[in-house]
Amino acid sequence: MGWLWAIIVGFILGLIAKAVIPGKQHSPLWLTTIFGMLGAIVGNAIARGLGVEETRGVDWSRHIFQIVAAIVIVAVGDMLYLRMWGHRKQRQRM
Repeated sequence: MGWLWAIIVGFILGLIAKAVIPGKQHSPLWLTTIFGMLGAIVGNAIARGLGVEETRGVDWSRHIFQIVAAIVIVAVGDMLYLRMWGHRKQRQRM
């Protein structure tokens, strides 16, 4: 059940990150989900490193770290994806 929640959270974080980043992102949805999952992991690690373990109720500070990390990872990952695969797709169209 833990993997299912990781995929769902990664999917949601990836979509939020894509919505926040200006312009069009070219990475496919499955890769955006993986980037979102990585953002959740990195955000949790940063929160834990800053002393935000657990709070009562909704843990807003941890979620903010996750969203910010997902935005950075999706932006960088999309640039790398476009650099690696974007030129190949443009050649195939010609």
